[in-house]
Amino acid sequence: MLVNKIQIGDHFILASTEQESVREWIRLHFKVIEPEQWDMTVPDMYIHLKLGYGEPFESFDVRIRQDGELIRYARTDFLLETIGTYREARLQAHDEVALKHGLMAFYSAFIVHHGWGLLIHSSCVVSNGKAYLFAGPSGAGKSTVASLSHPREVLSDEATLIKIEPDRALAYDSPFRSDSLSDYGKTARRLDGIHLLEQSHEIDRLAIPSSEAMLRLMDKIFYWAHDPRDTIKVLAMCRTLAKQVSAYRLKFQKNDLFWERIS
Repeated sequence: MLVNKIQIGDHFILASTEQESVREWIRLHFKVIEPEQWDMTVPDMYIHLKLGYGEPFESFDVRIRQDGELIRYARTDFLLETIGTYREARLQAHDEVALKHGLMAFYSAFIVHHGWGLLIHSSCVVSNGKAYLFAGPSGAGKSTVASLSHPREVLSDEATLIKIEPDRALAYDSPFRSDSLSDYGKTARRLDGIHLLEQSHEIDRLAIPSSEAMLRLMDKIFYWAHDPRDTIKVLAMCRTLAKQVSAYRLKFQKNDLFWERIS
C-alpha cells in the first residue's frame, strides 16, 4: 500500500493507493507532507484511490444515492463511495481527469457538510497582498484572466477554495487546476473582490448588490446536492460571502488592462 499525507486548505488527508501511477499523480498535483514531518494529529479525511474504473467522460452529471451508511456519487468515469461525515471514502476513476473531479466532489462535500467553506468554479489571483476572484460561465475567460495576470500569484485557475469566516473570506492555494501547477508556497489571502466576467470591447468594472452576487455565485459552486441540510449550508455561506466581499461585473478584453480598474 502506498500512502501519502496531503494538505488541502486547513485539512490533512491520508490518500492511499496500490498503484504507483496514482501516487505519482498525487505528488505532482497536491501539497504532500513527507513522512518525517508527520505528527500525531489525526487526519481530517481518509481516501483510497484507484484508476481503471468505468468509461470515458460523457457528462458532468453526477448521480447520488444512499445505500445504508454509504453515499455513492456515480458518473460514467468515476465512482465515489463515502460515509455521511465525508471523513472516509473510496474513489475509483477512469483516468486522471476523473480522479481530479472525484476528489473535488469529495472535498467539496466535506467542507460544505462541516460548514468550512466553498469550492467555486473560478480563477483567483493575488495583487498587492489581496485576493480577487474571477467567475463566469464556461468560456468566459477564467483561465485567460489567470494567465494574463503574470507575475501575480495565481491561487486557482479552475476551482477556488474559499474559507468563510464570520468577519472575512480567505482564498487558499487550490490544487484543483486545469492549466497550471502550484509550488504550494503561497499563503491564504483575504478575498477583496468578486468579479463576474464579461468579454467586451471595452474595459469597465461595475458594482453589483450583494443579493445579485449571491444569486450569480450559486450556480458556480462545485456542489452535488444530497442532503437538504447541506444545501441550506451552501445558501448560507453564499449569502455570507456576498455580504462580506464587494462584487462587480468586469468587462474585459484579452489583455491585462483590467487590472488598472481593480488595484
